[in-house]
Amino acid sequence: MKDLKQVTVLGLGLLGGSISLAVLRSFTHVKVVGYTHRPSTRAKARQLAVASEVVDDICQSVSDSDLVILATPLCTFENIFVEIADALPSGCIVTDVGSTKELPHRWADKKLPKNVHYVGSHPIAGSEQRGVEYARDDLFDQAMCVLTRTEKTNRQALQILKRFWSELECFVKVMTPAEHDRIFANVSHLPHIIAAALINANNNEDLKFAGKGFMDTSRVASGPANIWADVLLTNTKNASRGIDKVIAELTKLKEAVKGENKAEIEKLLEKARDKRTTLIKYKIKKKEMIS
Repeated sequence: MKDLKQVTVLGLGLLGGSISLAVLRSFTHVKVVGYTHRPSTRAKARQLAVASEVVDDICQSVSDSDLVILATPLCTFENIFVEIADALPSGCIVTDVGSTKELPHRWADKKLPKNVHYVGSHPIAGSEQRGVEYARDDLFDQAMCVLTRTEKTNRQALQILKRFWSELECFVKVMTPAEHDRIFANVSHLPHIIAAALINANNNEDLKFAGKGFMDTSRVASGPANIWADVLLTNTKNASRGIDKVIAELTKLKEAVKGENKAEIEKLLEKARDKRTTLIKYKIKKKEMIS
């Protein structure tokens, strides 16, 4: 990591701003250049000093970078790859913090120069809040970060990113883009779908009586709609399969409730409680952030 002199972050919302701050905290010798297409966000980022420098031109922002991190909405990646391709230095590593990985890998393979190395990154951190004003340098502390690789992935670039995210206090795991998208359709995308459906299944007057349990369960539905639409549209098959699995589980409960089958209801609820207890014990053992 001694050779890392400049990191560029494209997109200065919650995640991009937090990455910038975390890099400034963990790599005191590294210059962090930030870029976002909105002038108002650039002004706010400069005021909050989330980067060493915030520039107005995307190509200028990457021209001297060793590592470029995309923290923009998923469906902007392909156009950004095209836009920055000619400005990227030879040997530069490009990564992103998107929640799906198969399409970004394909876009990078087609649009980025062959002397530039792409590796997918997915830090499992964030909140329903958005905007650079919510950025903080400890957002990734004790979080998991999944790196994705294919047969074409440069091994040295992968190792550099492993060390990079580890220095930001992340637990790093490596998998293929297909494995990533299958897993996170179930454990990340599906909870958002269910939370949105839960909210939409109730009318506004009834929602006024909701307690803490409902608020906890539906929290992720407060996430930005445009970001989550991109996530679902870049992982349609896996998300659809996940919805089908939840419908199947709801159908089991529905049949048990309609049939007044207390034993079956308890069996299904106990199964869920036991699996969640096992999950919590695992997360505590691994010292991974649960919230």
